[in-house]
Amino acid sequence: MAKTISLRKRAVSLLLWSIVPAAFIGPGTVATCSKAGASFGLALLWALLFSILATLVLQEAAARITLASGKSLGGIISIKYAGAKSKWIKRLLFGAVAFGCAAYQAGNILGAVSGLLLLSDLPQAVLVGALGLVAAALLWTGSIKTIARFLALVVFFMGLVFMAVALRSPVSIGEMMAGAFVPSIPGGSELLVIGLVGTTVVPYNLFLASGLSKGQGMAEMRWGLGLAVLVGGVVSVAILSVGLQVEGEFSFAALAGALTNGLGAWAKALFGFGLFAAGASSSVTAPLAAAITGQTIFGGNDEKWSANSKNFRLVWGIVLGIGLLFGLLGLKPIPAIITAQAINGLLLPIVAIFLLIAVNDKNILPKKYVNRMGWNLLMGAVVLVVAALGVYNLWRVLFLNG
Repeated sequence: MAKTISLRKRAVSLLLWSIVPAAFIGPGTVATCSKAGASFGLALLWALLFSILATLVLQEAAARITLASGKSLGGIISIKYAGAKSKWIKRLLFGAVAFGCAAYQAGNILGAVSGLLLLSDLPQAVLVGALGLVAAALLWTGSIKTIARFLALVVFFMGLVFMAVALRSPVSIGEMMAGAFVPSIPGGSELLVIGLVGTTVVPYNLFLASGLSKGQGMAEMRWGLGLAVLVGGVVSVAILSVGLQVEGEFSFAALAGALTNGLGAWAKALFGFGLFAAGASSSVTAPLAAAITGQTIFGGNDEKWSANSKNFRLVWGIVLGIGLLFGLLGLKPIPAIITAQAINGLLLPIVAIFLLIAVNDKNILPKKYVNRMGWNLLMGAVVLVVAALGVYNLWRVLFLNG
């Protein structure tokens, strides 16, 4: 008979797993979802809903592996591919995650600075430099948790603003149902479709889920994770709906205008600070995630990969540096951010395939925690759809746009 989870445990689990939606509702989600709504209405809602389902399926598998085996996802990869002939597999996985983190970091910096530019007239280079110094100091000292919680709270309130404005959107139930359950890829939307996947699922969040699950029961984990992802999904849909109300050329300023029209001038200020908070918190998370991935895959308990080691700091330093470089180049934030999400959408199948292999390995997991047929079909479908979208985008770039 299944154990009943107490109300307190449910609340604690939800609070713990709330870091997952906080991690994926960053500048990438704001830019990609709102741009999808502004440019294509509800036509891409199906892609967003698929991404939310994919997030839940893959995150649950990553967390289940840790609870059942007592090892993190990176640790399992390190053990499973420990031989000299398998080193390339570990390098491939680390390379995919680190490259994805660097792409996200470019979007994080550009998004955070875009938020500040809605509130101030300071030069972009000054804002980028200040943000880089603060992020580097936090990463160097490890003093991240308190500030991250505060910034996540600001992002939460920004999400409430989007939800309040979305409720005013004049959308019929029929339009909503058609967008949700009739998949279509309108001309020019290809990058946005794969971007919606990349900004929601977030490959490095699979390693985050693996670490968060430690110390929980399986039922607690599923409850907290499921509800947290659902909340994040509702906010993402709200952001897409607000995009419908953007008039003229799409930009963060135009999006702020839509929020102002819906709720008043204060909404623009909260959006600007919320966008900054989302980018600032993620500009610490992405470099740290890359370094932790390297630590778990290559280092284990090795001092060469401790939090204060040269290797660890080199990884987060390179990822942070790449983001700052893109911020100083003065690129248009929206196209750059959406491209970063699409890159991660293309990289996702690499990580997801190894997760699927690991969750079926009876040498790692007790039999009752190994994937059943239904979960394999669901995970397999997620991998196939994302891979197909990636191949389709590459084919268009190489052969139709050349």
